[in-house]
Amino acid sequence: MAVSSALIGEVAIARNGYLNQIKDLTEKHAAFKASEEVWNVIENTEHLFWAEQGALYGMWKTLYAIRDGKAVRTYEFIHKDWPLEKIIENTWKMKEIVPPVAAPRLGGTLVFWRNSLTCLQALLESFGKDINDEELRLQAHPHPISGPMDFHQRLEFLAFHLRRHQQQVAGILKSLS
Repeated sequence: MAVSSALIGEVAIARNGYLNQIKDLTEKHAAFKASEEVWNVIENTEHLFWAEQGALYGMWKTLYAIRDGKAVRTYEFIHKDWPLEKIIENTWKMKEIVPPVAAPRLGGTLVFWRNSLTCLQALLESFGKDINDEELRLQAHPHPISGPMDFHQRLEFLAFHLRRHQQQVAGILKSLS
């Protein structure tokens, strides 16, 4: 469990970095949109919640399907043993279009989405206790943009994704000052 614990720890660090960045924002500032094409802080945070919740659901569902001998692969594992950076470089565009399942769609308050995103860490830690290190390199469910990844790559992606949106929010906050 040493590797999975380290991966979960990296996600926790990235999550805390994102959440600390937005913790003192007022709802008014969190709703600020620099332009119609750019998400505000509330939308970024809602998106992070949906994306991670979906990833956790998919990983757990796939893990148990593998354990029960019910996992059916209908796609090649083209990214086997690739570092996450190479996967991103080869599959992402400069401005990616979010899959509908991870798109911000409810709106609401930053306080709600910030707390919702915080709660996912406990769920992630439970998953980390469930998966063993030997299972980390098994093929997980495909990512909607990047395609096939293993559980190790999927966990690395969660940290990458939080850091990516932390950078986007930094740009929003800069325009507020």
